Formats: sequence, C-alpha cells, structure tokens
Amino acid sequence: MAKILRAPKEILSQKAQPVEKVDQGVRKVIEEMKMALALQNNPKGVGLAAPQVGYPLRIFITKPFPKSPIKVFINPEITWRSEELINGVPERENPLEGCLSLPGIWGTVKRHASVKLRYQTPDGKTHNEEFKGFLATIIQHETDHLEGHLFTQRILEQQGKLYKVTGKDKKGKDVFEKVEVGL
Repeated sequence: MAKILRAPKEILSQKAQPVEKVDQGVRKVIEEMKMALALQNNPKGVGLAAPQVGYPLRIFITKPFPKSPIKVFINPEITWRSEELINGVPERENPLEGCLSLPGIWGTVKRHASVKLRYQTPDGKTHNEEFKGFLATIIQHETDHLEGHLFTQRILEQQGKLYKVTGKDKKGKDVFEKVEVGL
C-alpha cells in the first residue's frame, strides 16, 4: 500500500511526467492513491497527487467533503484562471490550507476563485471544466504538486503567514501558533 511521503523527499520538488496511456499500472497507482487518501484522519485529506505517494505521474485525486466521491484527474492542465483571488480556503470553518506531505503546517494562500481545467479521466475521455471555490483551491494545490511546488512555497512568495498546530482546545479543535520564517 502507498504511504504518503513527507517533505523534503526529492520527488515532491520535481515536475511530474505525463501519463502516456491509462493501463493496468496507472489504474494500480490510482487505487493506491484512493486508499492512501481514505486512510487520512488527522487531518482528513481532500486531495492527493501521485508524487505524494512516490509516483512521478501527472495524476491527482480530490474528495473535498466526506460525502463527496473521489474524482480522478489525469494530465490536468489549468487553461484559465479568474482575476478574482481568494485568501484562504472557502467553504470551511478553518480557512488555512494544509498538506498531507507537511503534517501540522498550515497557512493562508491567495488562489484564484475559479479555474478551467483540461484533464482526462481513467476511461480515457478528455474534459474541459470550470471549478470554483474549495474545489478550485484543491485543484490549484494539487496542480502545484505536479509542478514540484509545495503550498509553503506559495505562502513565502506571497509573504504570507505559516502556522503550526500546537495542540487541541477544549472542543477538540486545533490550536495554531504562527511560525516565524527568516528569509
């Protein structure tokens, strides 16, 4: 079973390669990704890119909400970005963005409010679709993974703030502390 890799693994900073053909091997990678995402509890994962489980392929999956089905994106390419930017994760109580490869680290990333994406599904069909809100944020985060970028890089580029989880409050919610980053 695939294990989610943690930074600073080299594969997480490399550009992923296109999928030439959806074959048995690619289907196996997708199933491993689905299992790895399903096993995440603290925090629950909402997306996962193939490099995060050790495969340098241009594939990611999303599951924005617990009852959402897992959606598979193969060879995704953002073809359009809205001018409107959002600061943080919409549609969630916790507006901070996180990453399964950087557990316990969170931050606010300015992302486009909506994007258009060209991608393939496991059945080989090509789709062009617009995504908004939380799913647009996830897609931009996962596309960054395929380009070898972690969300923390975006925060530093935007001169934003990073936080780490320092514990839980009385209601069981994460408590965050600002992380000072010297450049």
